[in-house]
Amino acid sequence: MNVAESDRHWMRRALTLAAAVMDLTTPNPRVGCVIVRDGHVLGEGATREAGGPHAEICALRAAAANGVDTVGSTFYVTLEPCSHHGRTPPCVEAVLAARPARVVVAMSDPNPRVNGSGLARLRAAGIEVSTGVCLEEALAQNPGFVARMTRGTPWLWLKLAGSLDGRSALHNGASQWITGAEARADGHAWRARSCVVLTGVGTVLADDPQLTARHHTTPRQPQRAIVDSRLRTPPQARILDDGNVWIFTADGDHAARRPLLERGARIIDLPGADSRVDLPAMLRWLGQNDVNEVHTEAGAVLNGALWQAGCVDEIIAYVAPMLLGDARPVVDLPALDSLPDREEFTFTEVELMGVDVRLRARRAANWAALRAAVQAQPAQRAQDG
Repeated sequence: MNVAESDRHWMRRALTLAAAVMDLTTPNPRVGCVIVRDGHVLGEGATREAGGPHAEICALRAAAANGVDTVGSTFYVTLEPCSHHGRTPPCVEAVLAARPARVVVAMSDPNPRVNGSGLARLRAAGIEVSTGVCLEEALAQNPGFVARMTRGTPWLWLKLAGSLDGRSALHNGASQWITGAEARADGHAWRARSCVVLTGVGTVLADDPQLTARHHTTPRQPQRAIVDSRLRTPPQARILDDGNVWIFTADGDHAARRPLLERGARIIDLPGADSRVDLPAMLRWLGQNDVNEVHTEAGAVLNGALWQAGCVDEIIAYVAPMLLGDARPVVDLPALDSLPDREEFTFTEVELMGVDVRLRARRAANWAALRAAVQAQPAQRAQDG
C-alpha cells in the first residue's frame, strides 16, 4: 500500500473502534485511536463514557500493557487530540509524551477550546500532522457534537415509517405494524445512539409508548422528551414510568403540572407566539444542556411543525412495500402553490431492512456547514479519504 492507502486503512480501523462506543460517550464525541509502527498495531482504543479516558489514552494504556513503547509511531485518531482541561487532562500532552513521528487525524475538533490548537502543538513539537483522512466518515459518527459546538443546537433527525404512498397509519389510527421486525429493531438502534428521543403529546395519547431502546443492546437509555403545548400528557403514561422525562410546554396551568412533577417529569416552559412550544428555542435549550443528537419519533403534526420551523437536519425513513390509500400521512405540511416552495433533501443512503427499505436524506446546506467546521486549513489538509 502507498501512504494514502495505508492512512485510510488504519483510519478506518480507528473508525470501527469509534463505532463500537456509539451509544456510550455522550455528550463527548465518539473517537477511536490506533497506534501503528512498521505496519503493526501497538495499541488501540476508543473514548469511554463522560469522565472516562479518551481514545488516545486508552490506546496508550493498551500499548503499555503490551509492553511496547510508541517512539516513532503513527497515531491514527478520528478527532483532533484535545488541548484543554475538561473532565480529563488534555490528550495532546499524552500524545506529545509518547513521541510519535506522525499523527493522522480525520477531522479537527470544532470545540472553541480546541479548534486547531491541538494540531498546532503537535506541529510545533516537530511531529508531522496529516488531516482530513476519512473526514466524511468521522463526521457521520459525530454530527451532533459538531452541530452543538458550531451552531449551539443538536443535530435532529426525523424517524419516519410508512407505506410506499407516504402513509403512517390507517384512517382509524391503526399502525401496528406497517414496517417489519428488522426495520423496528434498526429504529431502536437509532434511539440508542441519540441523546434524546423526542415525541409529541399526540403520540403519547394515541399509542402510550415507552420510547426506550429495547431491541438493541445499549449501555444507557437516552433521555426522553415530549412536546406538549397544553400539558395533556396523562400522569399514568408509560413514558413516565421511570421518571426523568422532559416535557416542553407553553401552558401555565399549574394544576396540570403537579401530577406530572410527582411522576418525576421536568417541565420546561418555552411558549411561542402562537401559544405553542417555540421549537427553535427548544433546540437551543437542548444544546445548552449538552444534547448532541435528537431522534424524533412522532406523529404527522409534530413532524410537520419541526419541518416548517427549520429544525430538521436529516430524515431516516423506513418504507414498507404496501399502499394504504386514504390514510394518515407521515408528515403534516400545508399545500404548496409552486414547486420552488418545496423542501429538498439529498439522499445519502438506501439499504434493505428485511422486507422494507431504509432511506436516509440530509439537508445538504446543514451538512456542508458541519463539514466546513471540521476541516483544517487547505494548506494543512491531506487528501480526504
